[in-house]
Amino acid sequence: MIGLLRKIIPAPLLSAYHLVLAHAGAVVYRFPSRELVVVAVTGTKGKSTTVELVAELLRVSGKKTASASTIRFCIDGVCERNLYKMTMPGRFFLQRFLRRAVDAGCTHVVVEMTSEGALQHRHKGVELNALVFTNLQPEHLERHGGMEGYAAAKLSLAEHVANSPKRPRIIVANSDDKYGQKFLEIEADLKAPYSLADAEPYNTDDKNVRFVWRGELFTVPLPGVFNVYNCLAALTLGDALGLKKDDMKRALEHLPPIAGRQERVECGQPFAVVVDYAHTPDSLRALFEAYTSTTLSTGKNKRIIAVIGSTGGGRDTWNRPEKGKIAEQYCDVVYIANEDPYDEDPQQILTAIAKGFSIKTPHLTLDRRAAIAAALKEAREGDAILITGKGTDPYIMGPRGSKQVWSDAGVAGEELKKLGYN
Repeated sequence: MIGLLRKIIPAPLLSAYHLVLAHAGAVVYRFPSRELVVVAVTGTKGKSTTVELVAELLRVSGKKTASASTIRFCIDGVCERNLYKMTMPGRFFLQRFLRRAVDAGCTHVVVEMTSEGALQHRHKGVELNALVFTNLQPEHLERHGGMEGYAAAKLSLAEHVANSPKRPRIIVANSDDKYGQKFLEIEADLKAPYSLADAEPYNTDDKNVRFVWRGELFTVPLPGVFNVYNCLAALTLGDALGLKKDDMKRALEHLPPIAGRQERVECGQPFAVVVDYAHTPDSLRALFEAYTSTTLSTGKNKRIIAVIGSTGGGRDTWNRPEKGKIAEQYCDVVYIANEDPYDEDPQQILTAIAKGFSIKTPHLTLDRRAAIAAALKEAREGDAILITGKGTDPYIMGPRGSKQVWSDAGVAGEELKKLGYN
């Protein structure tokens, strides 16, 4: 339906409609962002994890906090899953959420903001105190007309900070990313870059990252160098907000598991089962490297057995063979499974991914449960089973708006029990 509307309604008219709707929501809910310290997080990868990290820093520092992300919506510790298949739901959702946070006595809120949300002006009417930029990698290129259009949508969120009436206006940006400097060039009262060099020395295994920040050793229960970046983003923002280092260290070192982000499924099995949202070539490479460049905590030799798929039918078709190429490079066994075909032929999607293989032969199956079950049956002691692409996505999206209720972690747990683990 959304795609059809984009085709039949002129773009300027559709943009004006979204803009009016955004401002109307702010009016209806009495501009709740004015009563909160509002932190936005944007980028390609790491947004949801960074939202969770920042929210935890604020909570442990004694701030009554709300957060909204692809994963979930939380208000002062009361959370509900995001079942919308949208990071920033429309129809006044964000303004209503902010009003609920104010009514609950929250003082701070952390909101994940996307390029699609920016195109639809869903951030308008939300007065920001700070923006965190994680990184920019090729994604949604068809929607934005290329990489520069995608970057422009993200940068519009930084411009929104520049136009905020709040003070101080804070921009935190990854200076190792080539687009980071563009964010730091936007007007703000405090510009806070962060770099992997800020965490040296650092190391990682399959369960933790360890790094030194401001002379203090941190051990955080998240694997992969990409999570060092996520921690740095959160710490740099926390420092800009005046949070105490001891509180931030305690928050990160006792971080609860993050659903769908390197989420472990534990049923007593002698191998690792991990569910992760990784769905772009860069994020898949980063996830696979987190399990190949380290030794599993079991100390056993391991194989990587991966379940991969496509971001979604009709989107980012350019990257499908690249995903296959990366999976072949890092993984010992690969299952290419149905993910979110929408109105595209799912077999065509799987075949496009398989074209990236030149030596190994992947297993192709339209039945995602069967792919997960087969990967688990294949596993030996010490292996790592990486189920990628959906994370906490609650549905498999099919043709004509159909959807199947889904949970990668739930299905993995069910299939492990069938194998006798509990």
